[in-house]
Amino acid sequence: MRTLTTDHSRQERVFRVLKGEGSDRLGRAVNVFFIALICLNVLAVILETERAIREPNRLVFYSFLLFSTIVFTVEYVLRLWACTVETRFQDPVRGRVRYALTPLALIDLITTIPFYLTLLIQDQPFVRVLRLLVVLRIFKLGRYHASFDVLAAVLTKKRWELFATAVIGATLLIVASTLMYLVEGPAQPDKFGSIPDAMWWGAVTLTTVGYGNVYPITALGKVLGGLIAFLGIGLFALPTAILGSGFYEEVQRRKREQNEPSTCPHCGKAIDER
Repeated sequence: MRTLTTDHSRQERVFRVLKGEGSDRLGRAVNVFFIALICLNVLAVILETERAIREPNRLVFYSFLLFSTIVFTVEYVLRLWACTVETRFQDPVRGRVRYALTPLALIDLITTIPFYLTLLIQDQPFVRVLRLLVVLRIFKLGRYHASFDVLAAVLTKKRWELFATAVIGATLLIVASTLMYLVEGPAQPDKFGSIPDAMWWGAVTLTTVGYGNVYPITALGKVLGGLIAFLGIGLFALPTAILGSGFYEEVQRRKREQNEPSTCPHCGKAIDER
C-alpha cells in the first residue's frame, strides 16, 4: 500500500512538473526549457536547409538533434507513465493507450521516431524528409503556453461558422472557375481550357494575390474578373471577423472567470478571501 501511494505521488509530481504546475520553480523551469528547446529545434531545421551553413556544421546539427531526441523521448515516456493521474487516463492500460492517441502525444511520436529510423535508413532524400518532420514540434508549444489554449478554444467554438465560410468559399471558387472557363476558354485554351485549369486563376483572384501569370483578355472576362476580385475581398473578411469576435469573447470569458469570487459549495454565497 505504501509503495502504491509513493508511486502515485511520484506520478502526480512528474505530471504537474511537466504541465508547469509545480508548486516550486521546477515546473516553470521545465516549461521554459522545453519552449527554448522546441524553438531551437525548429530554427536548426530551418538553418540546416541552407547548404553554406549545413556543410561545415554537420556534426553540430547532428549532435543537437541527437540530444533533443533523447530529451523528448524521455519526456514522452514520463508523460506516458504519469498520465494516469488524470481521471480520463486513469486505467493503467487503456488509459495510456488513450493518451498515446491524443493529438499532442501523436506529434511526440511523429517527431521522435524518424530520428531512430534515420539510423537504419541510408537513403539520403528520405532521411531529409524524415528530419524535416522535426518542424512539427512547434505544435508542442501548445502544452507550455496559455495562448495556444485560447486559440484551440476559439477554433472549437467557431468551427461551424468557419466551416460555413469554407463551404461558401468553395462554392464561389467553383462558380467563378466555371464562368471563366466558358468565357475565356475559347480565347485562352492553354490557360482556361478546363475548369480545373481555371480554378488556379480563381484561387489567386479570390485571395487577391494576383500573380499575373494567368489573367482574362476578353472584355467579358475582365468584367467577371473584377467582380470576382471584389467578392474575394468580402469572402476573406468573414473568417477574420469570426476569429476576431471569437478571440474577444474567449478573452473576456477568461477575465470574468479570474475575477469571479470563490463561492461556498453549500450556500452558494461568495467567500471573502481577505
